[in-house]
Amino acid sequence: MSSPSQIPPSNPKANYLAYKEEIDEAIARVLDSGWYILGQEVNAFENEFAAYVGVSSGIGVGSGTEAIQLALRACDIGEGDEVITVSHTAVATVAAIELAGATPVLVDIDSDTYTINPDNIESAITTRTKGIIPVHMYGNPADMQSIMRIAHRHNLRVIEDCAQAHGAFHKGRKTGAWGDISAFSFYPTKNLGGIGDGGMVVTNNTALAEKVRLLREYGWRKRYISEFQGLNSRLDEVQAAILRVKLSCLDDDNKRRQKLARIYNDMLSSTSLCLPICDTNATHVYHQYVVRSNARDFFREFLQEKGIGTLIHYPVPIHRQPAYQERLQCVNSMADTEKVAEQILSLPMYPELTSEQIHQVVDAIVSWDTDKKV
Repeated sequence: MSSPSQIPPSNPKANYLAYKEEIDEAIARVLDSGWYILGQEVNAFENEFAAYVGVSSGIGVGSGTEAIQLALRACDIGEGDEVITVSHTAVATVAAIELAGATPVLVDIDSDTYTINPDNIESAITTRTKGIIPVHMYGNPADMQSIMRIAHRHNLRVIEDCAQAHGAFHKGRKTGAWGDISAFSFYPTKNLGGIGDGGMVVTNNTALAEKVRLLREYGWRKRYISEFQGLNSRLDEVQAAILRVKLSCLDDDNKRRQKLARIYNDMLSSTSLCLPICDTNATHVYHQYVVRSNARDFFREFLQEKGIGTLIHYPVPIHRQPAYQERLQCVNSMADTEKVAEQILSLPMYPELTSEQIHQVVDAIVSWDTDKKV
C-alpha cells in the first residue's frame, strides 16, 4: 500500500495559514456586525473584484456553477437554445448550461493550450445557437480575440468560464473582461479561493448585471415580490470578507505560481514530458501545472510512492461520462480531447509550495524519466 502524499497537489489550508491573522480578523468583523447575507462585505468585494478584472459590475453568487447558470439566464439563453463549449472541462460548465435549460454542444480543444479551438466553433453553429462558453483551462486564457470575432459575426453571446483563471491576461486584457458576461469560482483550491463555496458574475453590461442581481435572489427587486423566476444564490458575508483579504494578495500569489512554473519548465525541459505551452499573447496564472506523458498512470503511481500527490484534470471527457455520453451532441472529431485525457497529469502547484518541495518533485520526475529511457 502506497504511503500518503507528503507533498499534496494543492493546499488550501496553507493559503489560509499564510494570511491567517488578516482572515481571522475579517471573519470576526463579520460575526461582530450581526449582518451575514448580502451586506457591506459582499458589496465591497463585488466592487473591488470588478475593478480588478476591469469591468463595471460584479455580482456575488453561491458558486461558480451558479455563476454560469445565472449568466446564461441573464442573456435569455434557455430551453431550445444551444451553447457551444468544450468536453475537456470540469463537469460544472456543462451542468450549468443544462441547469439554465439550454443544450450543450461540444467541440474539440487545441491540444497545446487545452482551451477551445476557435477553428472548430463555426461548424457547430446552428439556427439554435445562442452562446459560446470558452473555458480558460488551468489558468491559460483561451484565444478570446478570435472567439469574439466569431461571436460578433454570428450575433452570439460569449460567457467566459474564468473559474481557473483569476488574474490571467489575453492580449493585455484580463480574463472576464472579454465576453458579454463572465463567471468566476472561489472554490478553496482556486487562485482566489474562499473557505467554502462562492462565485461571481462580472460584466460591463448594466442591464445584464441588474438581471443577475435579481435572479440570484428569487427575482426580487422589492423584497418578497418576484418579478420573474429566480433562485437563491448569494455569496455570504464571511466568504466575501475572506476573499477581500485574499484579493489584495492575488497578484503576488500568481507571481509565485509563475515562478514555480518557470522552475518546472527549466528543470524538466530535458525530460520526455510535454510541458505547458502558453501563447505569447497570453499570461498564464498556473491554476494547475499540467504535463503530459504516454505513461501517465505508471508515472503517477511512481510519484505517489515518492510521497508526491498529483491529480488528473480531467480523466474522462464529459461526452464519455455515464450521465452524458448517450445524449450530448459533439461536433466533428474529439480526437485531441480524448488523447489529452489519457496523458495529462497535474503536478503540485500552489503559492506556498517551497523551493525544497519543488526540487523534491523535480528530482523524482528526472529519476523516473531517466529509468524509463534506460
